[in-house]
Amino acid sequence: MKKDYYIYPAIFEYAEDGISITFPDLPGCISCAKTDEEALYMAKDALGLYIACSEDEKEKLSEPSKLNDIKLKSNERAVLIEVNMPLFREAVQNKSVKKTLTIPKWMNDLAERNNVNFSRAFTVSD
Repeated sequence: MKKDYYIYPAIFEYAEDGISITFPDLPGCISCAKTDEEALYMAKDALGLYIACSEDEKEKLSEPSKLNDIKLKSNERAVLIEVNMPLFREAVQNKSVKKTLTIPKWMNDLAERNNVNFSRAFTVSD
């Protein structure tokens, strides 16, 4: 069953070259970042994408671990990451998809004379 709101713990592993992000309850849900702020953003994005893919594949998600049950190394921190799935699903559905199309030559000639960028012209923005 799809839920609108999820919270899962992520583990931020700190190293000289950046922060590795893993989710102990979601195998393969991995990301990385350079700063704490970027790590929070990347963790949320990774979690939302993982859940959206799981929903599409009709895969059951495991229950999130409790923070105090997670064993950490000295260079790791556990962080709760939340994702609002209606907003995430909408963002994923509104992404652009590349398509090839055919237009009449006269239209192409007119567009070229007027420096029309078809990619920009055919992209709808809010």
